[in-house]
Amino acid sequence: MFTCKTSNRKMKELEISIKIFEYKDSTELTAEYQVLVEKAKEVAKKAYAPYSKFNVGAAVLLENGTIVTGNNQENVAYPSGLCAERIAIFHANATYPDQPIKAIAISSMYKGKYNPNPVYPCGACRQVMFESQNRFNKPIDVIMHGSNGIKKVTNVKSLLPLSFDFDLKSED
Repeated sequence: MFTCKTSNRKMKELEISIKIFEYKDSTELTAEYQVLVEKAKEVAKKAYAPYSKFNVGAAVLLENGTIVTGNNQENVAYPSGLCAERIAIFHANATYPDQPIKAIAISSMYKGKYNPNPVYPCGACRQVMFESQNRFNKPIDVIMHGSNGIKKVTNVKSLLPLSFDFDLKSED
């Protein structure tokens, strides 16, 4: 949400605020979101992260109920690897091109233990999520798991309020 204050005739001060829902654990989520978090946790264990030891798993829930997963894949020739969120979203969009994404759950581990606090998606992943949200004109819930709690936003725009947005409908 944007709010605006007029300081003088030439300048305005804008403020951006977002709503984040906090949960003690996944049992406070809907049943389908509980499953999604569990899938993200499971796939985090299978990430290929020999250099950072920082495993990330992502599970994407499509509107038709299908769940697609992905995990981070590192490469010695950094930055040739790819984040879990982008792997899951690109796989979902390639395999189910007509299915909007309803939600994505993200979980992370360090040296075999789930991180206590949720880890937020990087900027590139946020932009990819935003593109997918715009592609279908439907908000995507982003659920971020930590062993000490879960955070959720109900629109990718909350994580990337000043996103790069190219208007494909404009005239040539």
